[in-house]
Amino acid sequence: MTADKRLNFFELGALGFLLFAMFLGAGNIIFAPMVGQEAGTDMWIPMSGFLITGVGLVFLAIVALAKTSGDVHRMASRVSNKYAIVFCLVLFLTLGPIYVIPRTTSVVFEIGVLPSLAEQDGAHRLPLLIFSTIFIAGTIWLSLSPNKLVDRIGKILTPAFGILLIIIIVTSIVNPMGQVHEPLEAYQDGAFFTGFTEGYLTMDAAAALVFAGVFIQAIRSQGVNSDKGISTVFFKAGLFTVVALAVLHISLAWIGGSSVDAIGRMDNGGQLLAEASRYLLGEPGLYVIGIVVFLTGLTTNVACLTAVADYFARVFPRVDCKVWVWINAVLGFGIANLGLETVLSAALPVLFLLYPLSMVLILLTLVDGVFGKARAVYVGATVATVPFAILDAIRAANVDMSGIDSALGFIPLFSDYGGWIIPAFLGAVIGYAASKLTAGQPEKITEQSMDELADEQAEN
Repeated sequence: MTADKRLNFFELGALGFLLFAMFLGAGNIIFAPMVGQEAGTDMWIPMSGFLITGVGLVFLAIVALAKTSGDVHRMASRVSNKYAIVFCLVLFLTLGPIYVIPRTTSVVFEIGVLPSLAEQDGAHRLPLLIFSTIFIAGTIWLSLSPNKLVDRIGKILTPAFGILLIIIIVTSIVNPMGQVHEPLEAYQDGAFFTGFTEGYLTMDAAAALVFAGVFIQAIRSQGVNSDKGISTVFFKAGLFTVVALAVLHISLAWIGGSSVDAIGRMDNGGQLLAEASRYLLGEPGLYVIGIVVFLTGLTTNVACLTAVADYFARVFPRVDCKVWVWINAVLGFGIANLGLETVLSAALPVLFLLYPLSMVLILLTLVDGVFGKARAVYVGATVATVPFAILDAIRAANVDMSGIDSALGFIPLFSDYGGWIIPAFLGAVIGYAASKLTAGQPEKITEQSMDELADEQAEN
């Protein structure tokens, strides 16, 4: 067996930038500024919660994936093979063509392009159509050669938008826009959990499950092929990523917190960043933030499209990976042109359904040595989580939950999208106890990889 190539500092750095770029999307940089602006002088409290869910859980996901060769299907099959098929199908479609790709495309258009257009009374469908055509075409071009992701994104695009963001951040520190004000009502009580929920909305823990396979492919393209070597590089790149994400989110929160005197209160983080950039850098600031958003959006789209195409090509090998790139890109293009509000409202419930289930898989994989990899633990925790994840999805769809909130309000964090945590833990404990009582020894998990699933389907 050929020994792994020993990567130098710059090669490791390029891989770290690539992984960082996968998580840093145009949608992700809009949350922390709003936390900073609305929490004001108390921003460190909600940002602590934000960093746990928006950054810390990403690192845990990376470590968990390193234990399962970056194969989310293998991880989900610890519950059951059928569950893994359904879970992965919904996960990849949601974090690909149905939601992330159209959301990112629409966000880039609204932040980076729309402010430069003349008032059109909302009639901007043609500009959106033209922009999304160009943007998706660029995404397809970068995605058709996944082996070149490190060179194209890790060595070029990520450093480029990193430099632009640093310019904005450093300018805001050297020349503050104003004083940090008192927190708004939403952050006066329960600020930590409010920030916790905001970090939850970044979706990065679930995104890690989608990106892992592509990133491991990128590692292999650099000459590292052994499981130990891949895990080591994955861990180092992951450590760089979470540190960079933490520094970035804290800096963006500062920009939001210090912006009120200069630009007033904004309705969303994208608008805040655009106006803050204009104030700090003058009119060129709009172009700077536009370029930043364009590059971050492009890297996110490429990561998602590549990962989804790779998944479908492995599960349905009769269709070439490049064909899947085109299929998913066209689907994402069509949904993007429905408009951002439609995309957000339609997909949000699915995201709140997926996130708790993803977190259960990640956390159990991290501690599987404690319970001897008993399948019943995975089953018990998942079964207990599902009803609460469904209720979270219903709440995210803006359905009146007052009656259910009154009945289940005794469950910690139930109204803050965290009601699944305690039931999941209890389900895991009950599952393990039941396994020990019925069989004497817990049933060990039997994993199924994506490749094994592909072979199984090919035989059928």
